[in-house]
Amino acid sequence: MKRTTIILLLSAAASLSLNCAEPSAFGAGDLSSDSPYGLTPDEKVILETKKKLKKVDLSTKTHASQLDSLRERIDGLQDIIEALSRKSHNNKIALKELQNKDKLDDENSNEYQKRLSEVVQQDSQSIKTLQEQVLELSKLVDQINANYVSKQEFNDLVTDINDFKTLVAKELKNGSHKAANTKKVASAEIYNSAKKNFDKKLYIKAIEEYTELIARKYKPAYSHYMLGEIYYKRKDYGKAISYFKKSSNLYAKASYMPTLMLHTAISMEKTGDKGHAQSFYQAIIKKYPNSNEAKEAKKLLN
Repeated sequence: MKRTTIILLLSAAASLSLNCAEPSAFGAGDLSSDSPYGLTPDEKVILETKKKLKKVDLSTKTHASQLDSLRERIDGLQDIIEALSRKSHNNKIALKELQNKDKLDDENSNEYQKRLSEVVQQDSQSIKTLQEQVLELSKLVDQINANYVSKQEFNDLVTDINDFKTLVAKELKNGSHKAANTKKVASAEIYNSAKKNFDKKLYIKAIEEYTELIARKYKPAYSHYMLGEIYYKRKDYGKAISYFKKSSNLYAKASYMPTLMLHTAISMEKTGDKGHAQSFYQAIIKKYPNSNEAKEAKKLLN
C-alpha cells in the first residue's frame, strides 16, 4: 500500500471522528461491540475504516512473512553456490595435479581430464543458474518492500489518527458554541481572535474567523495564507496549496512569502508533484538566499 493510501485513510478517519454522533444509552452505536447495531452513517464509515486498518495490519504481517521466506531461500541458494564453488575449485586442482603426473596412461589420463572438464563446466553452469535465481529473488524482495506498509508506517498511521482525534475533541470542546453573529464584531477583533485560536491549535474556530475576514475583504492575502497554514498543519496538502496560491496572487511581496513558498513546495512533494516542488525549492534559494527557509530548501532539494 502506498503512502497516498495511508494519507487517505488518515484523512477519512479524522474527518469522520469530527462529525461522529454519540452512541445511545442502550448499546446502539457501540463501535467496540462484536456486532454493533443502530449505527449512524458516520459510525458505519468509522467501523469500515477500522476494518481497513485491520486489513493493513494483516497485509503487513503477510508481507513480512513473505520476506522472511525469501531471505531463507536466498541464504540456501548462496550456501549451494559456495558448495559448488568449493567443489569446482577442488576439481580444478585435481585436474591440474593430473596433468602433472607422467606415470598415468595417456589414454586414461585424457579420459579422466575430459570427465573432469565436463564436471567443471556443469558446476559453472549450475553456479550461473543459481546466481540468476538469487538475482530474481532479490528483485522480488525489492518489489515487495516498495509496495507494502511496514510495521513502523502502520504504527505511525495509528498514532497520527489518535493524535488527530484528540485535537478534534479539544477543538470541539473549546469551540462547540459558535460565536454570536460575527457581523456585529469588529474585523480587527476577529483578526486577533483568529491568531490566538491558531496559536492554541483551535483550528476549527480559526478557520471560521479567517473565512469571515476574507468575506469582509479584511487583510485577504494574510487570511488566505493563514488558512493555508492551518490545512498544511492538518496535512490536507491539496487545500493548503490552493490557499497559498490565492495569498501569493493577492500580495506577492508579503513578509511571510519565504514560509509560504517553502510550505507550498513541501505540500507539492507530499501530493506527488515532485517536479514543481523542486522548482519552488530552487526559487526560495535564489530569491531568499539568507533566509532559514532557503537553508531548509537546500536540505530538501534532491
